[in-house]
Formats: sequence, structure tokens, C-alpha cells
Amino acid sequence: MLALQILIDGFAISTLYALGALGFTLIFGVSGVLNLAHGGILVVAAMIAWYVGTSLGFGAFEGAAAGIAAGILTALLTYLAVVRPINRSRAIPPRERELFVLTATLLWGVMIEEALSYLFTNSPVTVLPLLPGTIDIAGVRTPSNEILTAVIAWAVMLGLWLFVNRTRRGRQLLAASINPRALTLLGFELGTIYLVVWLIYGVLAGIAGVLLGSFLGTGADYIPGLTGSAFTIVILGGLGSVSGTLIAAYLIGYIETLTAYLISPSLRDIPALILLILVLYIRPQGLLGRR
Repeated sequence: MLALQILIDGFAISTLYALGALGFTLIFGVSGVLNLAHGGILVVAAMIAWYVGTSLGFGAFEGAAAGIAAGILTALLTYLAVVRPINRSRAIPPRERELFVLTATLLWGVMIEEALSYLFTNSPVTVLPLLPGTIDIAGVRTPSNEILTAVIAWAVMLGLWLFVNRTRRGRQLLAASINPRALTLLGFELGTIYLVVWLIYGVLAGIAGVLLGSFLGTGADYIPGLTGSAFTIVILGGLGSVSGTLIAAYLIGYIETLTAYLISPSLRDIPALILLILVLYIRPQGLLGRR
């Protein structure tokens, strides 16, 4: 019975990790940005979903819609107000821009954390579930929302795959991740492509934040942990590798679930960090990374 419970819970949390980290790796793959404000964007989406759905009393679906919209707006603000000005600055040498962006997004994430603490609360809250109640799976009572969360996450990831591989704009994003210079020589505007990828990232982060908030709860103090989990997953899977990100998300999700059930919930992050250190020693480019 415990094994089945671990299997079900591990699958749900791993799928959410995959969805959250997928946007993180998409941004790096296309624009080369390691966005250390990632956890902040997830929590903004979750907190707005909680505030609109619970505090204002609009309900679960209205709260979720507001949360996703907040995630999109915060992602676009991160790009337009933080990342793009640095990348376009003539005062910063090109070879140093990545470091400046890394530092700026880290500070932006801290600002988001402080703003959420001031505007809302430091205490953990839970986003209203989209589907209340429980279902019985081979004797294990599982929240219906947990199953719905995994289904929605996989549907979103499938939609992203179809967009990238079956649409003209998606193929442009793929080309930008491989050779952006060649794309500009063909007459495409990289600024537009980057704006599109940040918009997609906002959608992914918004959905992931709302779903995580209904599954694990949310709060300003969650931001560093969520950023750290996404960073661990993309480094472990290989920077820019979508398939590596998916594998790493499920690996870390199940390791954390096993640790929480068999040892202690307070230690759930430790084994994944140990695994990351070992991988960096043995294979610095990650499981499926090339650089």
C-alpha cells in the first residue's frame, strides 16, 4: 500500500517539477538566460490564485485564471524590465552580460519574495483545488485534484511539443536555440522570438505555479526552494535539454518522495542535492547535456 502511495504521489510531484523546469530550460535553450527569479514567478501565480479564489471568494477556476495571467505578466516584466535592458546595454561588455543577467534575476527574485511577504503573508497558504474530493486507486485514497494536476501538466507539455514541432513559430524557436546567428541572417528578428519564448515561459510558469500551489501549498518563503529545485533539475538533466529535464524531474521527484515517506519530510531535498553533486563530478554537462 505504501509503495503504491509513493508511486502515485511521486508521479504527481515529478510531473509538476517537469512542467515548472521545462519553462526554465526553454528560456536557457533559446535565449541563454538562467532565470534565477523562476521560483518568484511560480509563487506570484500561486499567491494570486489563492488571493482571488479564496480571499476574494471568486472560486477555484477564476483564481487559477488570475494566477496564470499574473505568471505571464511577471515573466514578461522580468524580460522587459530586467533581462532585455542588460542584453542591450552598451555599457556592459558582451562577455559579462550573462553574469549581469544572472545577478539581476537573482536580485529580482529577492524583490518578488519581499513584495509578496509585504502584500500578502509569510504563512503558507493553499490554492483551491480545481477538483475536490478523493478517488480510490487499488485501495489508496488519492485526492482527485492530484490526478487532475498530473493530467493537466502532461497535456500542457504535449501542447508545447506540438507547438515547437508542428508550427512555423515553434520551428523558429527551435532554430534560435541551435543557431541564432543563422536565423538573423535569414531575416528573422531575434527580439520578437525572445519575446514569444518569454510569453510561452510565462504560461508554463503560471500553470505550474497554480498547480503546485494547490498540491503543495505556497508562500513567499517557498521561492528559494522552487528556484533551487528547477535549477537542480535542469543542471542534472543537461542545460537546454528538454528530454534531460523530463528525466531529471522524475528522478528528483521520486527521490524526494521516497525520502519524505521513508526518512523525514524535512530531509526531502538532501538526496537530490547529493545526486547533483555526484553528477557534476562524473558528468558535468548533465545526463543529456552537450555543454
